[in-house]
Amino acid sequence: MTRTTVDRPLRVIQWTTGNIGRRSLHAIIGRTDMELVGVYAHGQDKVGVDAAELSGWPETTGVRATNNVDDLLALGADACCYNPLWPNVDELVRLLESGVNVCSSAAWITGGKQTPDDRDRIVAACERGRSTIFGSGAHPGMTNTVGMVLSASCERVDEIRITESVDCSTYASAETMTAMGFAQDPDTPGLQESARAESEVFAESAAMMADAIGATLDRISFDVTFTAATADTDLGFMTIPAGTVGSVYGYHRGWVGDRNVVSVGFNWVMGNHVVPPKPLEHGHVIQVFGLPNMRTVLHCLPPKDWTEPGFMGLGMIYTAMPVTNAVPAVVAAKPGIVTLADLPPITGRAAV
Repeated sequence: MTRTTVDRPLRVIQWTTGNIGRRSLHAIIGRTDMELVGVYAHGQDKVGVDAAELSGWPETTGVRATNNVDDLLALGADACCYNPLWPNVDELVRLLESGVNVCSSAAWITGGKQTPDDRDRIVAACERGRSTIFGSGAHPGMTNTVGMVLSASCERVDEIRITESVDCSTYASAETMTAMGFAQDPDTPGLQESARAESEVFAESAAMMADAIGATLDRISFDVTFTAATADTDLGFMTIPAGTVGSVYGYHRGWVGDRNVVSVGFNWVMGNHVVPPKPLEHGHVIQVFGLPNMRTVLHCLPPKDWTEPGFMGLGMIYTAMPVTNAVPAVVAAKPGIVTLADLPPITGRAAV
């Protein structure tokens, strides 16, 4: 595979301008190889607002947000950076069948989390529009890329294991964290299934890595441990009462027979009043077991010119950029669903 180049700026739509979307929007505006042509906003309060105001860009762009999908599709865009929390199949179908390539951070790696009917709709839309859909992010996404790259150092790969080992207290999404088990009684019926379903995109990334290393999975399992908080923690956007779940530790595991060959999971805590099953490493722990064993930890750290209060924004950039930076490669890719294993290396842009 060769590095993707373009002979003109690619025309790009930004879809949503929330925590992740506005970071993508900011990056698109600053790229010389991309031209921002449209912005989709869910909230009525953002309709008509210039993209610069929505993203923190210092100069007016002249591109204003809209919630009119027909107007956006009429722009003839090459690609759309699609950044809602969850994918909407109707939205994706409309974009893809109109010929707009989609780069998504919205819980999409292979489409395996979708129902068979919905995934078939996506594939058919790609065929009609001769378009491509790709999903990435920080985890899953960048972490899987590093895991697959590390495996190239091994004569034999027994297992690739990726663990997001972090304190999630700054991720202000009570709905997501409650679904993962936080602030719930550890013995709540159905809690394990709720956490499995909420994190199912991790299973997609495990399957992708298995395919990349030549392993045909027989099954994917899920295991999780909930640990109770020892005291109340008020996080502002939600409270973790003593005795409720303050730590969630689990994996989606891919198996060939009785051998666990890929594992993608999390060691998450909320607040200080809990001791997780394994100590936090405050990053993404990426391990390849085999000959030889390989291990690295990815830390997302602030640069010297970071001025925002707290570090949540860094995580949003870390999630957005593997998607935004992939636009040229995805536009050049074959139609259909493509993954990190299908594309050439995705890189950032030099600050020159």
